[in-house]
Amino acid sequence: MTTDDTSPRQGFLADEAATLQLGARLAAVMHGGLQLQLHGDLGAGKTTFTRGLLQALGHQGRVKSPTYTLVESYTLPALTVHHFDLYRFTDPEEWHDAGFSDYFAADTLCIVEWPQQAADCLPPADIILELSVCGHSRNYRLHAHSETGNQCLTSLTTLSAAS
Repeated sequence: MTTDDTSPRQGFLADEAATLQLGARLAAVMHGGLQLQLHGDLGAGKTTFTRGLLQALGHQGRVKSPTYTLVESYTLPALTVHHFDLYRFTDPEEWHDAGFSDYFAADTLCIVEWPQQAADCLPPADIILELSVCGHSRNYRLHAHSETGNQCLTSLTTLSAAS
């Protein structure tokens, strides 16, 4: 069952630390089998958000944008995370040619920057995060697009209310 959540979670991110914290908060409710799509202009904070999420999941090293490699994979204690950056895609068929569909599995979390570059080749998202620049800060909106995504965002709201 696909759910297009009509009540997105949204907020204001004052600085880089707040963007990292949003990633860490979302990491607490993420699990294998999910796809998180990141939307936003260049410099909107997509990779910063991903760094916060990966660090909260236990990654100790550097997190860089996979703009040139297209995907960076992180084997973590709880699951494997594949971080895609499709900015350089010129033809959606590159998705199939690269074999990226094989990365989406029950034991992996896939984070996709610039998903629109893969058009309809990409599986449907569970959660979409939209980031927009507002001066030196950012605004964000989280939308669930599946029942599993909705459960994650409900858990996120519950965790946020408890802290």
